[in-house]
Amino acid sequence: MRRFRLPLRSAASVFRPHAPRGLRVRLVVAFLLAAAFGALLTAGLTFHRARAAILDRAEETAVADLRTQLDSLAPDLTLPPTAEDLRGLTRQIDQAGGARAWHASASYRGGEPVAAAPGTPPVPDELRRAVQDSGRAVHQRTEHDGRPWLALGMPVAYTDDSGDTGTGTDTGTGADEDTHANTDADAGSLSGLTVYAVFPLDDDRADIDALVTAAEAGAVPALALALVPALFAARSVLRPVRRLRHGAERIAAGELDTRLDASGRDELADLTRSFNTMAETLERDAAELRRLEAGARRFAADVAHELRTPLAAMAAVTEVLDEDAASGVLPADTEDAVRLISEEVRALARTVEDLMEVSRFDAKAAPVHREDVDLRTLVTKTLQLRGWAHDERVRADLPEPAPVRVDPRRIDVVLGNLVANALHHGRPPVTVAVRVRGDRVEVTVTDRGPGIPDEALAYVFDRFYKADAARPRSGGSGLGLAIARENAALNDGSLTAANHPDGGAVFTLTLPSAASSPGTT
Repeated sequence: MRRFRLPLRSAASVFRPHAPRGLRVRLVVAFLLAAAFGALLTAGLTFHRARAAILDRAEETAVADLRTQLDSLAPDLTLPPTAEDLRGLTRQIDQAGGARAWHASASYRGGEPVAAAPGTPPVPDELRRAVQDSGRAVHQRTEHDGRPWLALGMPVAYTDDSGDTGTGTDTGTGADEDTHANTDADAGSLSGLTVYAVFPLDDDRADIDALVTAAEAGAVPALALALVPALFAARSVLRPVRRLRHGAERIAAGELDTRLDASGRDELADLTRSFNTMAETLERDAAELRRLEAGARRFAADVAHELRTPLAAMAAVTEVLDEDAASGVLPADTEDAVRLISEEVRALARTVEDLMEVSRFDAKAAPVHREDVDLRTLVTKTLQLRGWAHDERVRADLPEPAPVRVDPRRIDVVLGNLVANALHHGRPPVTVAVRVRGDRVEVTVTDRGPGIPDEALAYVFDRFYKADAARPRSGGSGLGLAIARENAALNDGSLTAANHPDGGAVFTLTLPSAASSPGTT
């Protein structure tokens, strides 16, 4: 059977949220979507129940009304009826329908239905077969000309007054017989007469449309009301999350004593307690690391300080021995031993001095005495003091004045270390170039050696780092580049290392020009 469908415009198409970004927005949207789903589900179930109730009521009322009309009109019908008799019966049924607007037709013993009014909608063949097969009243919803209709088919039976069933072959209605509409197959013998009635369901459809409109109209206020608990729920969830975020920011800023209040037994409270445990562990470990680091620095400073006095005495002795070795008064073996001891003592003295300098850096006690100088002059003096001014292995490229305000002694240490490092680990010629770049001045020290291994570039300024681990005795302490970088930083500059595209290492010292450097410290 073909049933008509009443339109139900889904409100789901109204809510098509874009991808939310904030956690608050996502929580509110999720809450509203859940509320909308619940409201739609409830509205859908209510609609279907109400729709079924409205249609069932219409069907039951129509069947009862048609049965009443037939119980009143069928006894006056002569059996077997003629076409005019059937037309007269259907006319009476149409007139008795009133506001229901019946369109009745009748058939006898499976004949074609006869209608009184022209334009009566045709009776569905499925309905006619169902009535003939079941022998009882059948109804079916259908559509005609775009309108919903309810079609009824009801067979008529006849019985005598005493309730005994007649034979059903008589041509008239005797005094002892009565005909009535049959809604139960066991009520009596079928007379062969079947009455059909079709009427529109416009009023019922209007009632159902009113339900849909009311549901759609109530959806927006319901969602608006749901927004209030959604905001409260989001706030209750986000408040501890916000506290955790602020606590994490304070931890990242170094405030390791940060703790959060943890109340409740939910997952967020457990997360807060875990955060406090993490912060406590971090604070304890950081304090232990600071204690160990301070102890190591103090130990290195104490050792360097204690070694300075004996090393000074040893250096004085080695100078005397060097003079004896140079005079030739010592045997050859003794002379070699004396020279070896002198070299080792001087290397140990340099290491001790480097350790003392590092300890001053760590204690923030390294003094800085700035002066206005030309960086070209500092480069020239550095090369002269170390005997590189006329050394073919070292070239100076000083094309233009480069005024800076720096501590000359510390910049001399940086330049001397870079040139010595290039001569020792690279290949000549070593080029020292000075260039002015806007408000900055750059000094580059470039060699022609193999360059720095890529895996070592990130560590060349670390203390005691040596690129070739297989050669720990490289002639230096492993502190030279670290001290150079600290000295550059003390003068508001920077020191970087890289490899030249044509080969060799390039160390770049960048300093502020005299116009942009700070005042004297």
